[in-house]
Amino acid sequence: MGRLTLLRAVAAATVMAGLLAGTSAYAADVVGLITKTEGNPFFVKMREGAQAKAQELGLDLRTFAGKFDGDNDSQVAAIENLIAAGAKGFAIVPSDSSAIVPTIKKARDAGLLVIVLDTPLDPMDAADATFATDNRKAGMLIGEWAKGTLGDAAANAKIAFLDLATNQPTVDYLRDQGFMQGFGIDVKDPNKYGDEDDPRICGHEMTGGAEDGGRTAMETLLQKCPDTNVVYTINEPAAAGAYQALKAVGKDDGSVLVVSIDGGCPGVANVKAGVIGATSQQYPLKMASLAMEAIQKFAATGEKPTVDSKLGFLDTGATLITDKPVAGVDSITSEEGAKLCWG
Repeated sequence: MGRLTLLRAVAAATVMAGLLAGTSAYAADVVGLITKTEGNPFFVKMREGAQAKAQELGLDLRTFAGKFDGDNDSQVAAIENLIAAGAKGFAIVPSDSSAIVPTIKKARDAGLLVIVLDTPLDPMDAADATFATDNRKAGMLIGEWAKGTLGDAAANAKIAFLDLATNQPTVDYLRDQGFMQGFGIDVKDPNKYGDEDDPRICGHEMTGGAEDGGRTAMETLLQKCPDTNVVYTINEPAAAGAYQALKAVGKDDGSVLVVSIDGGCPGVANVKAGVIGATSQQYPLKMASLAMEAIQKFAATGEKPTVDSKLGFLDTGATLITDKPVAGVDSITSEEGAKLCWG
């Protein structure tokens, strides 16, 4: 072999090695995780679960979040980014269960697997699959607990509802209506709130799922119903804000039952402290981890995940946490809940 031919062969081999190295470095399937916001502990834990599982599976995970709860535009932009990147699929916690549906359809039409986490779409089957807490059941657990705790006094309760947003995303109405069913209130249309005529309902105020929103909402409802003795809250940050408003008017003496849903470590600590009477714990890390596994399997085989045919989604579990158990309502203590909490 001549010197020139040898040099050409070496150069070709070098280029091929570089191409192969590039392939190994960049061949990882792109997947996405889109949450409602960046800082909420629930979404932080969800992101941690996705990142750990993506690293384990060798996936190239891209994460996105809205600027605020309800920020549909940022989620639309994130999906379009993933489509352009050639992603195999993504998991999303939709900020607006209905408004995001056309963009979800666009992604599915482009061949991406779409898994919804925590907050089902409206309609639910607009996604390939949903991995979530059974939010109606989670609401029913705290409703049953509150009713059982009050006993005969439940018939004359004054209940303040601290909800999420005026557009009533699925997670919002499912939890609210679940609580009502557990408490024994006629919910009328089970897929929205505000049409009930039960005199025990003081009213509904929106919190944005935030502590300051919870305080403002509670202050408003206390003006309307100063004799409030039960407070339903969409999540634990809203519950913490509600408690601050109650404390400001001297109602932190145990005369008001505050119930919530989430199961984050701060919320479980508030159960132990008596700020929250009971909360339903959900498991965001599990949701995200299962989603990454499903997308990886879809990328490798084209197989889509199966879900519970009755529920229409894969139930990732909900557990009632309280230190004041009620007969007939399964629960665990705050000490046990602290071993499973997040955030």
